[in-house]
Amino acid sequence: MNSGFVHDEDRLTRLGMPEAIFCEGKDPIALDAIYQELSKNISAPALFTRLLPDQYSDLTINSGASLDYDIQSHTAYLHGTLPPRPFSVAVVTAGTSDLRVAGEAMRTLQFSGIHAERIADVGVAGIHRLLARIDHIKTFDLVIVVAGWDAALASVMGGLTGQPVIAVPSSTGYGVAAGGTSALHSMLSSCGQGVLVTNIDNGFGAACGAIRILNMISRNTT
Repeated sequence: MNSGFVHDEDRLTRLGMPEAIFCEGKDPIALDAIYQELSKNISAPALFTRLLPDQYSDLTINSGASLDYDIQSHTAYLHGTLPPRPFSVAVVTAGTSDLRVAGEAMRTLQFSGIHAERIADVGVAGIHRLLARIDHIKTFDLVIVVAGWDAALASVMGGLTGQPVIAVPSSTGYGVAAGGTSALHSMLSSCGQGVLVTNIDNGFGAACGAIRILNMISRNTT
């Protein structure tokens, strides 16, 4: 089957990020065709995002290709990762219900050669847990915050740290918090100066934003 996929071979040079395939909603046959096409070039790592377990099971795994699938974040690395880079990012979550989105951010960063550490369950409902970790969080180059409900953690982090903060509203919550819209509005109206906000549940986008910032830091210090 012709998937219609066109490999963006220049993306790494242009954006500092290699090929990434968004899998959610893709026809299984088309997705398998994309995988088969990318698996031919073992020197070009690729990232699959929103790859659900049943989609992963439907892939015709090439015995000559390395595919590292993570069921929690629904991501997969094809042909390994990029070489390590001298940066670090803290991925901070308000609760354990935010781990899937945080995992997507972490795996995207790790795929790109950037050290990422997850610091989970430090939301404002138990703010003493955040305060106990804040000195450690300040040692990272950048902070990604994933939070649902009222998403107050993003404002708190924006006030406590001087690093760039990228906030990801998660769809965690029910009632008026259902779907992440309340978290999105809360983060967009944050009084924390300079807090950047992605779309709901967009851990991948947050990681890509972090990579762009770190690319510029690297460019300006070399």
